[in-house]
Amino acid sequence: MKNIIYLLVICLLSTKFSLAQTSLGTIDSYKLGEKRGYRLYVPNDYDADKTYPLLVVLDADYLFDLTVASVKFFRNKEEIPECIVVGVNQKTSRSRDLEINPASGFPEGSGAAFFEFLGMELIPKIEKEYELAPFRTVIGHGLTANFVNYYLFKEDPLFQAYINLSPTLPVQMEQYITERLTANSDNLFYFLATSKKDEKENREAIHRLHAGLKDLKSEQLHYYFKEYENADHHAVAAYALPEALDRIFEIYNPISVEEFRTKLMTYVGEPYEYLEKKYNTIEELYGFRKPIILNDFMAVYSVSKKNDHLESLEQLSRLAKKEFPDSMLGFFVEAEYLELSGEPKKAMRTYEKAFSMPEIDFLTKDLALERIDKIKEDFGW
Repeated sequence: MKNIIYLLVICLLSTKFSLAQTSLGTIDSYKLGEKRGYRLYVPNDYDADKTYPLLVVLDADYLFDLTVASVKFFRNKEEIPECIVVGVNQKTSRSRDLEINPASGFPEGSGAAFFEFLGMELIPKIEKEYELAPFRTVIGHGLTANFVNYYLFKEDPLFQAYINLSPTLPVQMEQYITERLTANSDNLFYFLATSKKDEKENREAIHRLHAGLKDLKSEQLHYYFKEYENADHHAVAAYALPEALDRIFEIYNPISVEEFRTKLMTYVGEPYEYLEKKYNTIEELYGFRKPIILNDFMAVYSVSKKNDHLESLEQLSRLAKKEFPDSMLGFFVEAEYLELSGEPKKAMRTYEKAFSMPEIDFLTKDLALERIDKIKEDFGW
């Protein structure tokens, strides 16, 4: 896990730059009976041929900038996908937006209207304007953190990831959430955060909820809980939000040194299968196909070469020609496969093809020439 303090510093420094890349909008809401403002972040290199996960931020008055800065920080190293972020302004309407029935604990009146506003008006508006992936995340703090849970109770949940920052839970809500997530059959991410200095009632209810969720056995539920040492109720948001995004998109991360050592190196089967499964899982969880990145390719290539997995090398050569067509990577790996398979003439000709292509990573024209000369020398050609 990354150094959270360092991350917070970066997020705060990034805020002033993120402001210039966001826009303000309004929507004439039939559900709310008013015009409601919102804030929107779209990546500078937005491409209509791609799809983007959507992050919906409640309490955007103070959570939006932190969310955008966190997204940009992680995206800088390709640790999360490019995302679109929409934040709902609630500074003057928060109490109305969050109206609930004291007996049931569920939205009523203006709270029910706000519940429908997000799913029936705001998100559809963003969907019309931008290409969105089916993976949506909702973020709330305190009362709004409780509010995001109501979307869990829809037959078809509106969101696939829920970031609960010190939620203020009404009576019995922790029981309702536990029952709902116990019965869940969809892929859902649920991040719950508190601190030892949190408001007493919040912390006690959060711990009751955690007690009900921590032992759930479900491959579909990806549950994370974090209790911070020193943060108060407000600071929990600043500590937890970046960590929540990091955990939710953890499998999207490039193969790290730890993953390489503990998972890829110990994988039983062809290393290529590990790469294939990782990217298939990303597609299953987030609803879009992540392009193969060079870091992951080279990690699998390294293990395949080290352990003489010829089938993986052959598969990787085909993959490289598809994913990195304007480089020598595909032909070079194919040549190594042929050389290790006992076909030196074919290998030499394939190294020559690699030599004619642009260099990539540590694969250079000099290295291709060395391999060609070595084969000639070994066979006296």
